[in-house]
Amino acid sequence: MMKKYVIVLCDGMADEPLQELDGKTPLEAARTPNMDRLAPRSEIGMVRTVPEGMSPGSDTANLSVIGYDPSKYYSGRSPLEALSIGVDMKEDDVSFRCNVVTLSEEEDNYEDRRILDHSSGEISTGDAAVLIEALKEGLRRDGYEFYAGTSYRHLLIWKQGRVVELTAPHDILTRRIGEYLPQDPVLREMMVKSYEILSSHPINVKRKEKGLNPANSAWFWGAGTRPALTSFEEEHHLKGAMVSAVDLLKGIAVGAGMRNITVEGANGGLDTNYAGKGQAAIEALREDTDFVYIHIEAPDEMGHQGSFENKITAIERIDEQIIGPITETLEADGIEFRMLVLPDHPTPVRVRTHVGDPVPYLLYDSTADLGGRAVRYDEKTGQESGIMAEKGHMLIRHLFEKNEM
Repeated sequence: MMKKYVIVLCDGMADEPLQELDGKTPLEAARTPNMDRLAPRSEIGMVRTVPEGMSPGSDTANLSVIGYDPSKYYSGRSPLEALSIGVDMKEDDVSFRCNVVTLSEEEDNYEDRRILDHSSGEISTGDAAVLIEALKEGLRRDGYEFYAGTSYRHLLIWKQGRVVELTAPHDILTRRIGEYLPQDPVLREMMVKSYEILSSHPINVKRKEKGLNPANSAWFWGAGTRPALTSFEEEHHLKGAMVSAVDLLKGIAVGAGMRNITVEGANGGLDTNYAGKGQAAIEALREDTDFVYIHIEAPDEMGHQGSFENKITAIERIDEQIIGPITETLEADGIEFRMLVLPDHPTPVRVRTHVGDPVPYLLYDSTADLGGRAVRYDEKTGQESGIMAEKGHMLIRHLFEKNEM
């Protein structure tokens, strides 16, 4: 039987030592018996997933982990999400991410408001879709089209548009938004008007009554043009599949010609269906899929929220409900496999946004002892290993045993 391959991508999991955790990171503080079992037999090191000079986004970092050099293939975040949603972008179209965010409401002027929550309390996809329909109607104009995505993540397509550099909302939490608004008059006008449409919408009235953050404004960012990824199967001669609740990762899979596996209850939040994702990966690997990329968004979202407690919870659920069942089941089935566990980038709870520092990885082989007898997998162990993969997009070749890094 041919060897199988797995990547468990724990978005934003890497962090900094925290005083609240007695100098430990959330990964160090988390109870991770399954990763602890693998660590002594695994190669543990560090990898730079974001090339120097590039923004430390989940877009660039995940492209790198899945084997695509961001400096060559990256054309913007939003176009990758457009692939997932099924938008047929033309060469001269520009796609923007359209978050529905929570702005402060006590100020008189839109420019003086502050971003309180980039995800509007991880709003449900159903509620958000209704709000996007309201924006479609209220902001209707030729050459601009809105598309509903998942939770707070949606799209605006500007026909025959131009790429406008805008700031991600999670990078400016609690700051006055005036200096970060688009200079383009149409985009700026639409954002201002979006607040007028959404702030009094019945869904947001009900959310506030329930003590939930209202999704009271659109926020445009992540602009780019149509991407052109090469075929994953042609490059590696392996059939690949993606398990993710996030349109960005689904879009990368579409662009790479990989199969997207939908898991009921997978929502990109802390309460996502971890066990369902693990089981979906197991079933795919038992069949004709050679490689599965399992993406879990929750640690990143908890980092953005500044909650080390919930970030620890997310890490422990990944260990218990994904890493444990996958390793135990494949080993019980007699399936030989190699598994890579890593974050795409750090999302420290202190700063509540992404940083471009290298991240620790764990590489496990069910048929060989790769280890340096590490006791745990965490940032400290990775840093002390002396192993540094400077070109993140080459790490997957190391997983596939094609070459050294």
